[in-house]
Amino acid sequence: MKTTVDISDDLLREARRIAHEEGVTLKSMIEEGLRAVLARREQGRRYVLPDASVRGDGLQPEARTASWAELRAMAYGDRL
Repeated sequence: MKTTVDISDDLLREARRIAHEEGVTLKSMIEEGLRAVLARREQGRRYVLPDASVRGDGLQPEARTASWAELRAMAYGDRL
């Protein structure tokens, strides 16, 4: 697909120079740059955890005042 973009003269001169030195086309450099920007932006998107809330009234009465050791024992039982 063809399109037209405005690029600063200095940037275009530098890009052409590097393309010539590396033996690549300006088109390939532009495509590489666009792919790099798109990939970087995709990585920057934050993952949002799905809501896994459950209904209820909080902790069971026996767990409300329990110590960490007691909570662990309730959770794991004899598997500790």
